Amino acid sequence: MTLPANPFYASPEQRVALARQRFFEDGVRPSGMVSEAVLQSWSRCLRSHPDPAKPAAFEPVTASRVHGVLRANRQLLEAAAEELERLRVTLAGTSGTAMLTDPQGVVIGSTFTQARSHEQLMPISTRIGVNLAEEAVGTTAPGITARTGQASVVLGAEHFFGNVQVMHCAAAPIRDVRGRLAGVLDLSSEGLPFGFDAASVVAHYAAEIENRLLCAQSTEHLVARMQISPALLDTPMAALAGITGDGCIDWLNGAAARLLGVGATADRADKPSVEAHFGLPLAALASLSSATEPQPLRLPNGLTLWIRLEWRARDGQQRLQAAHPTPVPAPSTEPAPQPVTLRETERQTVVRVLGECGGNVSQAARTLGVSRGLIYRHLKASED
Repeated sequence: MTLPANPFYASPEQRVALARQRFFEDGVRPSGMVSEAVLQSWSRCLRSHPDPAKPAAFEPVTASRVHGVLRANRQLLEAAAEELERLRVTLAGTSGTAMLTDPQGVVIGSTFTQARSHEQLMPISTRIGVNLAEEAVGTTAPGITARTGQASVVLGAEHFFGNVQVMHCAAAPIRDVRGRLAGVLDLSSEGLPFGFDAASVVAHYAAEIENRLLCAQSTEHLVARMQISPALLDTPMAALAGITGDGCIDWLNGAAARLLGVGATADRADKPSVEAHFGLPLAALASLSSATEPQPLRLPNGLTLWIRLEWRARDGQQRLQAAHPTPVPAPSTEPAPQPVTLRETERQTVVRVLGECGGNVSQAARTLGVSRGLIYRHLKASED
């Protein structure tokens, strides 16, 4: 194929072909012709694979490493099980297959079932234990994402090795409660370009897997689920925050970090406080966990979100109050319980009204006709 000497190409395929020629043959960096992520991957791959014309071999790691990888990533696999099954249904009418890898790029899960007539790489590249890291198979979307922790798309001839250029792939990262890369979700198609936005699809499912993993890894946390609309709270767009018993924000998913205007919390020694970013002390925020419906909450940054809270125990289970009215007890012959003190009655009233006011201390104070200081004193007493 005759390639033009200028950047005005007839097709994306021609553009990538020219980029390869300039990079691999002329030694010129074709900036703007392919993504920066692909260019950097090509550069890394050349250091260990000087001849991109050689075919890549999709080989599994050793049997002992496969066992170790599956054991080490059991929690990720459990979090991904339902979403992989949904992906299998979602992709059933397409040429796409989903793969889940560990942080190093080793395949630990796949939706692949049976090869189509034109597929040769898919049956071998989707096997459990196959290493999709750059060092093994060159430039691919799962390889780039495992290396950089960033979402990536690699199409056709953007792949490093010649025999892999029939592939089209899009990958998204999955992170754990410490903000570390926990795994990579990839969509791949052999021989046929995606007929849909694969990057959006894989990002959607990766976010849901990440949210499930974050909740599973939370122990003795108050987990806040937030969004600008209550309809989004049970979707992959939900913003999640893990709050410790001393009132610090221990972890955030990406959506929560953006809504709260907070950077990464996992590696920070000074964890941001609940009151600074939610506008409520921990006890007031925790009181909202008794609500059966999402509650509106105005943040200190001025944004009003809908929020639902749940306590997570060490076994990863959800601890919630019943979502249905408390049944009326049957008549009992047992002696009636002693009445609670006036102070306790007052405290219960403050907590109840505060919950009804969505955690807004000022509104609760106006409703009760008391000072905000009185409400804060009751909340502090609850914490003590």
